[in-house]
Amino acid sequence: MIHDVDASLRELIEQEALADAQVEVVFDAPTTGWAAKRTGPAIDVFLYDLREDVTRREAQVRPAKDHNGRITGRQRGVRFFRMSYLLTAWTSRPVDEHRLLGRLLEALIEHDQIPGRHLQGRLAGKAVPFTVALPAAPDRSLSDLWSALGGEMKPSLDLVLTVPVEPSRTYEVGAPVLHRPEVTVLRKEPDEVTR
Repeated sequence: MIHDVDASLRELIEQEALADAQVEVVFDAPTTGWAAKRTGPAIDVFLYDLREDVTRREAQVRPAKDHNGRITGRQRGVRFFRMSYLLTAWTSRPVDEHRLLGRLLEALIEHDQIPGRHLQGRLAGKAVPFTVALPAAPDRSLSDLWSALGGEMKPSLDLVLTVPVEPSRTYEVGAPVLHRPEVTVLRKEPDEVTR
C-alpha cells in the first residue's frame, strides 16, 4: 500500500508541480550524509510518520460476494491510515529551493485529494484526501524531526494523507443452502408415554 501512495504522489508532483522542470522526485531520509551526496535538484518526499486514524475505523464486517451475488465470506471494514510526509526542495541555491517549494505548494493546494488520474495500484478509484502546510499537531515537532535526522532545519511542507486500506483477508462462510432438508418427526402414541 505504501508503494502505491509513493507512486501516486510521484505522479502528482511530476505532472502538476514539475511539468517543465528537470527535477528528480526522491523518497529518501534527508540526512546530512544524503544531502552531501546530492548532485542535482530534487524534491524529497520523506515519509516520517504512519499511524491509524482509529476514529474512522469501521467495526462491522462486510459481506464478500461472488460473481453471482452470493455471499461467500465476510471481510473486515475499511481502515484509514494517516501518512505524514516532509516535502523539501534541494538545489545549490536557497532561492531555487524556495521557487520549487512554491510551485509544489501551488500545485497541491489546487486539490483536497489526490486526483483520480494520478492514483496508482490499489488506490485507483479510491478517495485519498490530504492536507498540506497545516500547523503541526501538539505531539509533533518538526525541529525534533530535523534533529533526529541529524540535519539543520530548512523550509519544508508537511503533507498528511488519509489512506483507506481494505483488509484483503476474507473469512469464508459455509456453502449456500440450495434446498430445504427433509425432517422426520418421531411421535409416540399416547399409550407409550411413561409416567
